[in-house]
Amino acid sequence: MTAEATPSLVEATDGPAQAGPSVRGPRARTTTAYLRYVAGKLGGAAVSLLAVLVTSFFLFRLIPGDPVKYMTGGRQVSAGQLAHYREEFGLDLPLWQQFTDYCGKALTGDLGTSYQFRAPVIDKISEALPNTLLLTGTAFVLYTALGIFLGTRSAWRAGGTSDRLNTGLALTLYSIPSFWLGLLLIIVFSVGMGPIPGLFPTGGMESGGKEGFAYVLDVAHHLILPVVTLVAVEYGQTLLVTRSALLDEMGSDYLTTARAKGLRDDLVRRRHAVPNALLPTVTLIFINLGRTVAGVILVETVFSWPGLGGLFYQALSVPDLPLVQGLFFVFASAVIVMNTLADLIYPLLDPRVGR
Repeated sequence: MTAEATPSLVEATDGPAQAGPSVRGPRARTTTAYLRYVAGKLGGAAVSLLAVLVTSFFLFRLIPGDPVKYMTGGRQVSAGQLAHYREEFGLDLPLWQQFTDYCGKALTGDLGTSYQFRAPVIDKISEALPNTLLLTGTAFVLYTALGIFLGTRSAWRAGGTSDRLNTGLALTLYSIPSFWLGLLLIIVFSVGMGPIPGLFPTGGMESGGKEGFAYVLDVAHHLILPVVTLVAVEYGQTLLVTRSALLDEMGSDYLTTARAKGLRDDLVRRRHAVPNALLPTVTLIFINLGRTVAGVILVETVFSWPGLGGLFYQALSVPDLPLVQGLFFVFASAVIVMNTLADLIYPLLDPRVGR
């Protein structure tokens, strides 16, 4: 009996000892899978940035026009002076050498020197970036909040009068070109039309000569029309994505269970349905967040807003190759970085992602 009992005691002792790795195993495998997921996303972002660097160099050299002739201001200059300018900006070098120099400098943060401003590209971008963030950042907060709010309301009352009105208006505004809407708002509310007086400036960021709180009010006054233009055009996309994602969750069993427990309809929507339907909206939010750095070229141009979009338009009309290349690289990098950040946050919102 004792001899027969011994193996059972050994097995009983070995049982918990062997249970330890089996408990820790899934957690270790989950961590490893997440690290592989992160490494894959970061690697993909690095490849995308390299592709943008290459594209930004070759793409804008297809633009017609001679930047050296632009730098002379249309004056009659000798061939020797033109050759001097080409040598100064490295335009006399073979294309492959220009490309290698560009890549080497870009990796150190040197995006070159602007032809028209005769200043480092990174300095011109740093000057205009705060103005762009003020405009697009303000619009981003407003149209994201408005889109999510109206999208959840429309989905929760799908097919109703408010849903049809919200969806129809969102689709209509989303299909309108932003520059056309901006020009229309300038005509109606800046120039004035009929009984409507000109209430807002036609463009720019400030009137000049104001300081302190008066300056803040002046900037806010100039900000209204471009922000209204961006919000009107952009909120519809967030509304439609949020509405579609929430409609997919409407028939889920967990919502039926929540209602059966006696929870109010408002709590069911806010605490259960909306958090589980936010993944597609989060993707869109991060994409739009990346675009806040890129600015909106047409809107900034129409309203003469001194941001990155207006600067890009100026550089493109020359063409100012270093400035165009630098702005394109910054715009694309912002979107890539935000998309990668969204990919890294997905597993925190939905543990099934990344496994």
